[in-house]
Amino acid sequence: MAPKAEIEIDAASALDRGARSRQEDALATSFAQGAEIGFAVLSDGMGGHAAGDVASRIIVAEIFADLTLRIADPDLSETNIPKLLRSAANVANHRIRARIKAAPETAGMGGTVIVAVILAGRLYWISVGDSPLYLYRDGRLSRLNDDHSMAPQIDLMVRKGLIDPEIGRNHPQRNCLTSALTGDEISVIDCPDEPFALQDGDLVLVASDGLQFLPDERIELVLSRAAGVRSASIANALIAEVAALGDPEQDNISVVVLKVSNPTAEVRPAGWLSPSTMLRAWSGAFSSTRHLRTRS
Repeated sequence: MAPKAEIEIDAASALDRGARSRQEDALATSFAQGAEIGFAVLSDGMGGHAAGDVASRIIVAEIFADLTLRIADPDLSETNIPKLLRSAANVANHRIRARIKAAPETAGMGGTVIVAVILAGRLYWISVGDSPLYLYRDGRLSRLNDDHSMAPQIDLMVRKGLIDPEIGRNHPQRNCLTSALTGDEISVIDCPDEPFALQDGDLVLVASDGLQFLPDERIELVLSRAAGVRSASIANALIAEVAALGDPEQDNISVVVLKVSNPTAEVRPAGWLSPSTMLRAWSGAFSSTRHLRTRS
């Protein structure tokens, strides 16, 4: 592997059902003490009565297991991480296909997926769907990954003056996905070959689109208070801010907060990750569920 960087990752996550009757988000993270590499997996299920909650759990479980096994390989080359991520996504997609074949009543189930891998201060990711990967740096929030929904196309039409801005903001097809893990061929995958270099003080957010009920300015406001605060407090503050909206259509919310620091108070082994070790995946009933948000 490439030379290590002296980086600590404080990782935490939080989930909330919002105003929905089911929790269709699932997540899991692995940032073990002393490990050179850590990762987070998040999926937002789709399919409603076709078991979106089951789909998201299958996706997270399959990818988490696959990455855990492959990352343990002492011969793993950093240049192979993007290939490894694409392979894991395909494994999960095949598992969805097998589930639908075994239970035809679940046809239409699927989910988004986003995986963030941090190795010695370098961020790799893969994403399919509209779940956002955010970077908060120097007081500004930016999205790192592509949005595989109709929203970017609708926003482009607004910028070109083809539709009214108000119509664009409330367009009924904004949340229709253009790519997802459904067991069929994956239409679009965002998985850069080159990593993104992280800096001391960066915050990385892996989230479901339920967090986007908050405008970027309000997310920035919450994150602006993050100095000296642990990632668990930041995750809970984001969930609380969404809840304060009181939106009767509030989607499920899930977020993983990865706080990057470069300690100077004492010498640490290069590549050392903080003792914040967390493995969390939502586990609920495998009963069919009612889908309450438009997705293609």
